[in-house]
Amino acid sequence: MNAPRNHKRTVTTLILGCVLMFGFGFALVPLYDVFCRVTGLNGKVELVPAHPEKLGQVDKTRQVKLQLVAVNNETMPWRFKPENSIVELSPGEMYQTAYIARNLTSGFMIAQAVPSVSPSEAAPYLNKINCFCFERQPLLAQEEKAMPLVLSVDPELPKHIHTITLSYTLFDITPESEQVAAIGGGSLR
Repeated sequence: MNAPRNHKRTVTTLILGCVLMFGFGFALVPLYDVFCRVTGLNGKVELVPAHPEKLGQVDKTRQVKLQLVAVNNETMPWRFKPENSIVELSPGEMYQTAYIARNLTSGFMIAQAVPSVSPSEAAPYLNKINCFCFERQPLLAQEEKAMPLVLSVDPELPKHIHTITLSYTLFDITPESEQVAAIGGGSLR
């Protein structure tokens, strides 16, 4: 007679465990974002300037070296590089450049760029005004395009920071995008 009660308890425990694991998995992304903002891990870049009142004020007394880096995820078959790898600019100065991407495949693909800033202490002071990373980047087979980037370094950047590295990693999100379109009944092509 105890066997059905044990089975019921086991099934209940397994269902509860599944629900808890799903909830934890669902909460990981927002928890990771909060963790990165608190610790500065991964150089999360704020979309809102740290000191918006300082925008437009250029500090001509100092120069900051900005290193632009492009990285493809290991499964990304695109050529991806910055127009300029190293730039010198004054804090507060607006800088416009682009990253060049070329789809080397024979099919349509969609990519998403994820930024990272080093040192992480500089991340809140790097203001991206317009960035290709804000949107998905679709490319036809063998298509090449310049993806725009407009940014400035906040004049409040700590004086001991002389070099900032802005790195973008490009990820293939075509399968995910096609699944979303299929569920919504739309097409991405």
